[in-house]
Amino acid sequence: MSLTAETVKHQALAVGFHKVGIAAVHPDPPVAEQADAEKLQRWLAQGYQANMAWMQDPRRQNIRQVMPNVRSVICVGLNYYTSVERPEKIGGAKISRYGWGRDYHKVLTRRLKRLVTWLEAQGEEIQARFYVDTGPIQEKAWAQRAGLGWIGKHSNVITRDYGSWIFLGEVLTNLALAPDQPHLEHCGTCRRCLDACPTAAITEPFVVDANRCIAYHTIENRAELLPPELAARLEGWVAGCDICQDVCPWNQRFAQETDVVDFQPYAWNVAPTLTELAQISEAERDRRFRASALRRIQPRMLRRNAQANLEAQQSKSLPPQALRPERPSRDQEHDHSSQGQKALNDIANQGGDNDGNGSFEGNA
Repeated sequence: MSLTAETVKHQALAVGFHKVGIAAVHPDPPVAEQADAEKLQRWLAQGYQANMAWMQDPRRQNIRQVMPNVRSVICVGLNYYTSVERPEKIGGAKISRYGWGRDYHKVLTRRLKRLVTWLEAQGEEIQARFYVDTGPIQEKAWAQRAGLGWIGKHSNVITRDYGSWIFLGEVLTNLALAPDQPHLEHCGTCRRCLDACPTAAITEPFVVDANRCIAYHTIENRAELLPPELAARLEGWVAGCDICQDVCPWNQRFAQETDVVDFQPYAWNVAPTLTELAQISEAERDRRFRASALRRIQPRMLRRNAQANLEAQQSKSLPPQALRPERPSRDQEHDHSSQGQKALNDIANQGGDNDGNGSFEGNA
């Protein structure tokens, strides 16, 4: 049976995804794909992966090593934004939106299994396999090639429909499907995410140094203590960090409520207190974070993160710019105070879908 790309995309939407696009995999990597691999190599050479050794898997730089007979990558996106606002309160612990509801791995896997089962039922020769943060794939680069959106300066994929509040998944298949146009990048001159990061983790547009990133340290760093220069600037975050996404004009304008009930937040995940988390037990963690992506964070790490925040609130010993690299002088850069509004104006003037190409690596 000959399947068309439109039929496949229609089925992806039918099983519950909000975004779908297709990227072709050629026998030899084209220039754009080679460029993405080189960007990843430079990022690794700078040690920006910190202790995430899995980022060094060479298969991540060539998808053909993941599935030798792959001809197409079906990229899907699922909106997870809810209109619930995180309360700003003294002593409050901040959890990233990705972890407010049910574990996104479970939610996307259920839909991807249905899509792959349907796909393979269309012909005995059809092969397919899916991934949700589970394989050595540059998922953001492939999402941009498939036209879902573009990789923003904060390194997350931004879509016109939902901003960057989307989870990504991929289906690799031996079917040669008509590809979509890669998406153009639309961050323009805006640098809100760079300027808002309290630890200067976005070292330059599109490049994030995990060694400085609050999300990395609160989720992946297994050490007994957090680096003191970072611990002093957690700003209440104990599980991930949404600062760079919260300030993004695309999110402020285009974020919309998800229709996925599983992503509605568990009440306690939105507004726990630092004091509670600083003494949370394993049993209490299991009770409160059942079926949550936050289970990746060990109880002792939650206690460590919360305690570091409490100590930082008690002592503001570091000077404000101690961790930040030198920024250009006012004579060397534009006045960025108006750039956020300019970005919003640019967005308002950009209509329709995009054609073009573009692409980096690292959306929860």
